[in-house]
Amino acid sequence: MQNPFGKVTTLEEVMKYFHDDMTLMFGGFGGVGSPPTIIDGIIEKGISGIRLIGNDTGFPHIGIGKLVSRGMAKKVIASHIGSNPIAGKLMHDGELEVEFSPQGILVERIRAGGVGLPAILTDIGVNNELVSKNKPCFVLNGKEYLVETALTAEVSIVYAKKADAYGNLIYDKSARNTNPLVAMAGDLTIAEVEEIVPLGSLKPDEIITPGVFIDYVILTKGVNWKWVWE
Repeated sequence: MQNPFGKVTTLEEVMKYFHDDMTLMFGGFGGVGSPPTIIDGIIEKGISGIRLIGNDTGFPHIGIGKLVSRGMAKKVIASHIGSNPIAGKLMHDGELEVEFSPQGILVERIRAGGVGLPAILTDIGVNNELVSKNKPCFVLNGKEYLVETALTAEVSIVYAKKADAYGNLIYDKSARNTNPLVAMAGDLTIAEVEEIVPLGSLKPDEIITPGVFIDYVILTKGVNWKWVWE
């Protein structure tokens, strides 16, 4: 298959974009929709001090949780960490900084970053000292709002069911989750996919992430989902 834009590549080639102290945004919800081959590649490379942005910290041995459990992250911005007790312990011991953001606000901050907005306004938490601490406020039409800054990353990693050589993506049901927004918010976005299909085989109305947001596509080495849920 021809690859006119040079987007289809290998795990080994994209590993050069991962380095110590980087900011990494990831798709996925509890491990479903997170790119396992890329995550394993990061583990093998052994980088440290990663600032992670995503919905959650997965499970200790599933999804992005594999990085967290190995102490490879120094900060996480997520909606919760409850499914990964190791993340909780690291936070309690002062070895992992965690910034909690309500799930809806988190995805809106990611979306804002993806479309070039600097921040969003929300009234959620305005009267809660813990939520509003150190956040600027803005009054609009007589009502007070918190200013929640947009989120972007040096590299975003996403997982999709199919891609073509242009980088157009479709997702498998709920594995879509945060991936389309994460794909938009990275300075560079790498998609791990189950199948690379010929150009023209994806129907325009089924494409969720247009290839303009994707820089590289790699094939997944697969994951044993039966093992995951045992």
